Amino acid sequence: MTAYHAEASDTEGKEILTWQGFGDASRELAQRIADDGFRPDVIVAVARGGLVVAGALAYALGVKLADAMNVEFYTDVEETLPDPVLLAPLLDIDSIAGRPVLVADDVADSGRTLQLVMDILLAAGAEVRTAVLYTKPTSIYPVDYAWKDVDAWIVFPWSALPPVTATR
Repeated sequence: MTAYHAEASDTEGKEILTWQGFGDASRELAQRIADDGFRPDVIVAVARGGLVVAGALAYALGVKLADAMNVEFYTDVEETLPDPVLLAPLLDIDSIAGRPVLVADDVADSGRTLQLVMDILLAAGAEVRTAVLYTKPTSIYPVDYAWKDVDAWIVFPWSALPPVTATR
């Protein structure tokens, strides 16, 4: 299974986020969350795209507890499965019941992945808010915190290059 989706060689009409840009964006996003007065006990990444975002937000907000929910939806550039699918290992839902939780992802594109994650966490009784770097006008899920709104394919620095392979 290949995991490279960025198509970074063709950047025309795409939103390009560099590592420096990501550092600035994640700090700005964290500042918005802090200014709003939300203080999460736990940050839950929507894996894989949200893993890097969640880590940056956890450090910026001083949150020690982080976990992930593994969801597969995109299979290639602008190609998805019919529905988002939750993958094992599963998050220990009981450990977050009643706690303030921040769900972090890279982008709310269709919003269907966030909707799945939020349905699960809200049913568990967590106080949940969402933070993403990017939102798109196609998203069905209204996020709480977003760094930027775009209507283009986004090339993230962590997926801009193909996976490394052994050199020998």
